[in-house]
Amino acid sequence: MKQALIACRTGMGSSMMLKIKVDQVVRTNKLPFEITHGTLAEVKSFAGDVIITMEDVADELKEQFPHVIGIKNLMDKAEIKAKLEAFLAKVG
Repeated sequence: MKQALIACRTGMGSSMMLKIKVDQVVRTNKLPFEITHGTLAEVKSFAGDVIITMEDVADELKEQFPHVIGIKNLMDKAEIKAKLEAFLAKVG
């Protein structure tokens, strides 16, 4: 099971919407992820496998965390699924 943190600057609107969509994709496709939710401040103490955030924020985090997934369209389950599967293929 991979540990994922969904984060944005404030941990409110956009990341909460993204968490809902990621949870749906994970459940529907039986992907091995445990999802938590938080703010960018929590990235430093996160000891999991991957950060999932919006694409513009992902660029800022790539130097701070080894695996960051940037999502362009929060509502696009196909994009979310493809990026989660690509991550799993990469890290095993």
